[in-house]
Amino acid sequence: MRLVASDLDGTIVGPDNRISERTVRAFRDCADAGVDIVFVTGRPPRWLTPLTDALGHTGTVICSNGAVTYDLGAGRVLKAQALSLPDLFSAAAIIRDLYPAVRFAAETVDGFHLAPGFLESGSQELPGAAVAAPLESSLTEADTVVKLLARVDGTSPDEFLQRVRPAVSHLVSTTHSAPTVPLLEMSLHGLNKAVTLADYAASRDIAPADVVAFGDMPNDVQMLQWAGCGYAMASGHADALAAADRVAPAFGDDGVAQVLESFLRRL
Repeated sequence: MRLVASDLDGTIVGPDNRISERTVRAFRDCADAGVDIVFVTGRPPRWLTPLTDALGHTGTVICSNGAVTYDLGAGRVLKAQALSLPDLFSAAAIIRDLYPAVRFAAETVDGFHLAPGFLESGSQELPGAAVAAPLESSLTEADTVVKLLARVDGTSPDEFLQRVRPAVSHLVSTTHSAPTVPLLEMSLHGLNKAVTLADYAASRDIAPADVVAFGDMPNDVQMLQWAGCGYAMASGHADALAAADRVAPAFGDDGVAQVLESFLRRL
């Protein structure tokens, strides 16, 4: 175990946006033992407060499903892999044909662009969001768009993904990380958490066999398959469990901490 790569939500971060004391202790013990730590999340950089508040992490965080590599200590984007606007708008048009009532938003390195209706009135789901406007009018070539979001009612997240992903696979990479909300996340074609994690590990001369990774949702699948030891949370999505070669105890049982403690006893 030379590198630990962990997802956040549903893996080490709960619905209350907190990390348990046992998990904090396990990560600190890994750092003290000289193990490299990188967090790999669908969250944008501005939503990393659990890492700073609980862990005091100042290292690299791979954000937006691999599209952004962020130096948390310096508060600086190291690399952003952007969608082209033609691909984004083409994908949106295809999805709109499949689901006429779909609503869109775009995540950029600087914030949100929200199409009308993406959020319910008064919603606090995306704090600090911009005033709603059609993406076609609000986005320009100057915007570094790292994620297109699509939301619709009347279906499940898995059904939404299964129908949309093959239809736009030539334009974008599509996944989801919300257990109950039909919300799709689309990024640059061919990009996912594993692609950026592999680059990070290679830059430190760390082989996949020496990486222990944790995740719980479809957006973690490639990362769990790539890592030498990929652990899906027992409380996770069926796709993550099918992709991983190992299962960690459930999130509610501090599963990541239990696995890390076991590895640390062998160092």
